[in-house]
Amino acid sequence: MKALAARRHHRFAPVVLLLLALLVTGGVYAVLAPSSAKAETASTADIETGKKLFQANCATCHGPNAEGTSEAPSLVGVGAAAVDFQVSTGRMPMQMNGPQAAAKPPQMDEEQTAALAAYVASLGAGPAIPTDEQVDPALGDSANGLELFRTNCAMCHNAVGAGGALSEGKHAPSLRDTSPRNIYQAMLTGPQSMPVFNDANITPEDKRDIIAYLEDQKQGSAGGFELGGIGPVAEGLWAWIVGIGLLIAGSVWIGAKSS
Repeated sequence: MKALAARRHHRFAPVVLLLLALLVTGGVYAVLAPSSAKAETASTADIETGKKLFQANCATCHGPNAEGTSEAPSLVGVGAAAVDFQVSTGRMPMQMNGPQAAAKPPQMDEEQTAALAAYVASLGAGPAIPTDEQVDPALGDSANGLELFRTNCAMCHNAVGAGGALSEGKHAPSLRDTSPRNIYQAMLTGPQSMPVFNDANITPEDKRDIIAYLEDQKQGSAGGFELGGIGPVAEGLWAWIVGIGLLIAGSVWIGAKSS
């Protein structure tokens, strides 16, 4: 017993106990900590292919090394998600200058878009393309998405994502035909006049909830006439016109009958 007590009071015992505690803590954290979603590492061949596509289609405006010019911003550090959004929606390459880049049929296929995104991502760290799980509306909470959308998005995109006009010839596009992945990427990168909603502002789970809400809106009205589904103002105006019209018609009819 005296020998065991002596070992416990050895001058190196606290150091050994501290190292053991750190080792156990690190092991437990490694096992229990949630793993963050990571994009697949792009191959050297993909990056080289993307570089060639960039030189042929993008360097005129963005510069030979994506450093930016007076005509277009630098792409260093924008990440793969920004490139995937802009190219897959046909906004880039632009056909002409204007208040904002218009969506159109994409000029590159999925493989070319992925290669171009890999090249730009290699120039500097930036938001990665979201995983299928991150954008799966079936895993989201539509009710929470409704609250988040009304708070952060409805003032531009309309209460149901139908889009709306902005200043200086710009507009917030309709989200009805936008894919879940591009909705997520738009929130993550803030294209055009849209603000950036990074993971500190809206968490990945909340972004998925917003996608779930928007997907529900694509199902159409639960009953009655949709009236375009563009919100309460237009629907109220329609009810006002019809209601006042019926009242006037009824008044005229009653007046004619009484005379």
